Amino acid sequence: MAAARWMRRWEMGKVGAAMGNGEGGCGDEEGEGGCDDGPFKRYVEIGRVGLVNYGKDYGKLVVIVDVIDQNRALVDAPDMVRSQLNFKRLTLTDIKIDIKRVPKKKTLIDAMEAANVKNKWENSSWGRKLIVQKRRASLNDFDRFKIMLAKIKKAGVVRQELALLKKQSTA
Repeated sequence: MAAARWMRRWEMGKVGAAMGNGEGGCGDEEGEGGCDDGPFKRYVEIGRVGLVNYGKDYGKLVVIVDVIDQNRALVDAPDMVRSQLNFKRLTLTDIKIDIKRVPKKKTLIDAMEAANVKNKWENSSWGRKLIVQKRRASLNDFDRFKIMLAKIKKAGVVRQELALLKKQSTA
């Protein structure tokens, strides 16, 4: 079974080669960049901004300033001490800043301000979602009650408008 699957893939590669685009299609000729539709868009690299997803720094934005090994990176942020972090505890974002390897704290802060990292994060859908989650988590019982009443009132207005539109369309 596995041999048949391998054979089909090999045949597909031969078809791609016969069509003149290398070994199955991703631009093997010189000067071509390769596949742009690969599975990864975010790479571990110096200057990549990440979000801490576990531990005492949960929810903080950090910048990778050096890669220690295949499991850990040296990360830094304006409001934290430079430390090593396991990649399992780090979620990479689309934001990248232009810095050299292991910059000084002041250089890192200046680069983050120049790249407008905080504003980009707050305007991203991911960042907005986390802000809403934090806001909801900070509500007390009375605030949740007021929101529930507002939702009921809004639903009543929508229901009335819908009934009015249905009545007008049938008349």
